Amino acid sequence: MPSDVRTLVNGFAKNPLQTRREGLYFKEKDYKCVRADDYSLYAKNDNRGVIVVKTHLFLLVATYIEGMYPSVCVEATEKLDRMLAVYFDNPGGPENLYIKEVPKPIPGEGEVLLKVAVSALNRADLFQRQGQYHPPPGASSILGLEASGYVSELGPGCQGHWKIGDPAMALLPGGGQAQYVTVPEELLMSIPEGLTLHQAAAIPEVWLTSFQLLHLLGNVQAGETVLIHAGASAVGTAAIQLTRMAGAIPLVTAGSQKKLQMAEKLGAAAGFNYKEQDFCEATLKFTKGAGVNLILDCIGGSYWEKNVNCLALDGRWILYGLLGGEDVSGPLFSKLFYKRGSLITSRLRNRDKKYKQMLVKAFTEQILPHFSKDGPQRLLPVLDRVYPMAEIQAAHEYMQANRNVGKIVLELPQ
Repeated sequence: MPSDVRTLVNGFAKNPLQTRREGLYFKEKDYKCVRADDYSLYAKNDNRGVIVVKTHLFLLVATYIEGMYPSVCVEATEKLDRMLAVYFDNPGGPENLYIKEVPKPIPGEGEVLLKVAVSALNRADLFQRQGQYHPPPGASSILGLEASGYVSELGPGCQGHWKIGDPAMALLPGGGQAQYVTVPEELLMSIPEGLTLHQAAAIPEVWLTSFQLLHLLGNVQAGETVLIHAGASAVGTAAIQLTRMAGAIPLVTAGSQKKLQMAEKLGAAAGFNYKEQDFCEATLKFTKGAGVNLILDCIGGSYWEKNVNCLALDGRWILYGLLGGEDVSGPLFSKLFYKRGSLITSRLRNRDKKYKQMLVKAFTEQILPHFSKDGPQRLLPVLDRVYPMAEIQAAHEYMQANRNVGKIVLELPQ
């Protein structure tokens, strides 16, 4: 802390405050109090710019101001109407990402303002940063599809399910990689007992996606065989556990022995390294020629023929990503037709609010209790790495290199 600003802070008892038409100033030095929160004082000087004073003494300072200058208290401890967020101005590589101060959102009708402690990284964030995946209409352009934190404010019309200070995690269409985000109250979920905020941030987007793919779309049944591509990804690690819980048999593909070992540890019956073997042949061998009943596919184009060849009669193929391309060249329809197979596509982010409310409600009732310590068949989000928000570029580079096994999460400054 600069010595002159320390003098100002420690000298409040000497009444160094002065109110002017433009706001609250300090007499001894021409610093204007431009913002304040619980732990920091933001003092501006025309020659030196904004100086951030972080001190526990400021709690006493704020109390002093409120008592002595009630008419200017709002200026001295004004609501934090700005926040830090992950931002990029132009589409491109991770180097385009930076931390920017932006307006704090205001909760609307039926919305809750969540103070974000931890957010998470998803492939959708990489695609959005590259200019290939735009947020749905009306959604925040800030990255981040899930977050955990504390309820900070209730908008008008909230039904009383939440109160200020409640810990919660949220499914989002965007905006999670910021210090605050607004959420419809029905899309908030309680954090299961025994889980940390880091683990909670790893649940909403990927586990709701996996639940949707397996149950709402795939109608998975006990005894069926499920092929899960990218089995060591966040969605993959969730899908393995949910498949086991449904009484079905999970098979996975992955690109390294380390990833296959993790998948098998989580419950995969078998894993196939797509870089070293033909997963279609390996799948047919495992199923004794019958094929799999359900495929969860985030790859798309480059896998189409092998997928349809190892699909069982009346099998369901759920396509939820296009990491392997969008083009298909060959007799896809005839092969699928002769197997009476179903090809179902899915995107969760652009689903409407009503659908997401239904999904969150079903997940909360059927799956969420299994994350608790005392719950039967306990489920557990898999965390790979934790990055501070300031290292967002490194986090994107790590995911883009396909190095993660499980979830990458981001700590937000508090």
